[in-house]
Amino acid sequence: MAIAPPNRSRRQGDVTLLLPPPRPPLQGLGRCLDALQRQWNGDAGLAALWQAWPRIAGPQLAPHCRPLRLQAGRLVVGASQPQWLQALRFNRHQLLGALRASGFSIKDLVLEQHEATPLPQPGTEQEAQVWQQHPSRIDVFGLAHCGRCQRPSPAGELQRWGHCSFCQRERMADEPPTGGADAPQ
Repeated sequence: MAIAPPNRSRRQGDVTLLLPPPRPPLQGLGRCLDALQRQWNGDAGLAALWQAWPRIAGPQLAPHCRPLRLQAGRLVVGASQPQWLQALRFNRHQLLGALRASGFSIKDLVLEQHEATPLPQPGTEQEAQVWQQHPSRIDVFGLAHCGRCQRPSPAGELQRWGHCSFCQRERMADEPPTGGADAPQ
């Protein structure tokens, strides 16, 4: 059991005021970035899986499929074309074994077809149009309060989801991954 640090206080006349605990020492940007990179590359994370994916899936499958979501040990892998989805299904057990052998604690694989939409090139007119209509722009849509959490939120997000992006992330984290053709019914 940890021992609580003594309370700091200050007297002001007849009143004793409690003071907040001292702030932790400042860390340099390099240490913060190192900590972020360690967290990003952690074995349980999707980022580490993306980095290891070409080695795990192999040179034939890796260019045509990719990990999409990892939640509670359930990995959703998307294939770009039906024939690659078929190849994933055929190699499902080998892929699951390779993931586990690489240190990833994957309990289940869900395979689905996934056509990735390419992002617009930076600095192009297409990127400017996408940004002009982005729901998070408060200079375009204004600012309002989320009906769920009462946080100030871009009104475009509230129109899109009915709540703010923080509540949307919580909702997405709470619901099971949407499955493709291999998802249990």
